[in-house]
Amino acid sequence: MKALIVGGGIAGLTTAMALQRAGIDPVVFEAYPPDDYKGLFLNLASNGLDALRAVGVDAARAADGVPIPRMVMSSGTGKRLGEVTNGVRLPDGTVSVCVRRGMLQRVLREAALRRGIPVTFGARLESYEVTPDGIAARFADGTRASGDILVGADGIHSRTRRILDPTAPRPRFTGLLSVGGYARGTGLAPTPDTQHFMFGKRAFFGHLVRADGEVYWFANLYRPTEPSRAELAAISAEGWRRHLREVFADDAPVVRTILEHSTAEIGAYLVHDIPTSRVWHRGPVVLVGDAIHATSPSAGQGASMACEDAVVLAKCLRDLPDPARAFAAFEGLRRERVERVVSYSRRLSDAKAAGPVARVVRDLLMPLALKLFANDKAHAWMYTHHIDWDEKIEWRG
Repeated sequence: MKALIVGGGIAGLTTAMALQRAGIDPVVFEAYPPDDYKGLFLNLASNGLDALRAVGVDAARAADGVPIPRMVMSSGTGKRLGEVTNGVRLPDGTVSVCVRRGMLQRVLREAALRRGIPVTFGARLESYEVTPDGIAARFADGTRASGDILVGADGIHSRTRRILDPTAPRPRFTGLLSVGGYARGTGLAPTPDTQHFMFGKRAFFGHLVRADGEVYWFANLYRPTEPSRAELAAISAEGWRRHLREVFADDAPVVRTILEHSTAEIGAYLVHDIPTSRVWHRGPVVLVGDAIHATSPSAGQGASMACEDAVVLAKCLRDLPDPARAFAAFEGLRRERVERVVSYSRRLSDAKAAGPVARVVRDLLMPLALKLFANDKAHAWMYTHHIDWDEKIEWRG
């Protein structure tokens, strides 16, 4: 079986390696050049790290991950509100990490290439058609390819999804804008095994300090209406620094210290999600990762859900060689879990956009809420999810 994989990001590359392990020949088509990786850094939770190990990738070490098994919450005044465990400890001691997105994608790309998986860059899907022999895809650069199945791993604005189901829901703006970057020379002490989050008076702020003093930071800003990409692109790094200094003027001084020492690279991204999609697959075409169930970054599960998808899909195709049955099993095994994660992440995003009254109530109730609803047992369903590669898929749905 030959699989055409549209998208060479985290979802696409992990899917390619998982399919290869299942005995399927994958070919990856990526719209961007090999070094044109968007984004800054992301949380790769223990369940995502565990899924990647099923395809032989130790991302925590290979991608220079910063261990962050603890998340400490505080108010804008600096008052500690509580602590949340970020994932679980894997059998060898590995914990959830923060990784640069570009580094993770580079590690996955190089691992795929070492295994002989073809990756074509600059190939943006234009259309596909079902043929008597499987599927034929056409790309904007004139590239054509045929295979037995096509996997859409092309992200939240998936072209594959729009072709597969023209009535599919569009990505939903969560009301948040994420701005982030790096800083050096702040004089702040390292934050070993910990990421700090602050519910400021007007916005949400997060940061960690590596052992060498480098700071990873981000801010979530509430926007009642969705700004355009052109509006964001028109704001310079200095413009963002100036704006953020004003936004966090009444909050703990650590934010201003970080902003004053931030480097030139500052990214700004609209935060979207896809709460649910009616069609996950049709004929020889199936969707994975953000292309079918995008989650906001508030739960730190987007990359992990994509990695889990990849492994489960490969197992289904391995054990149920008929694509129609395999895709039905994949959806049946994954839909409830990923929709629960998307919903949970959306609730976290809403808490960041609280108004003045809701903010006071939140800060008063959060210490108790964290103890009751954010403890290890409460999050076990998300972090302890293990996919056994050797376990056979049996589907009677």
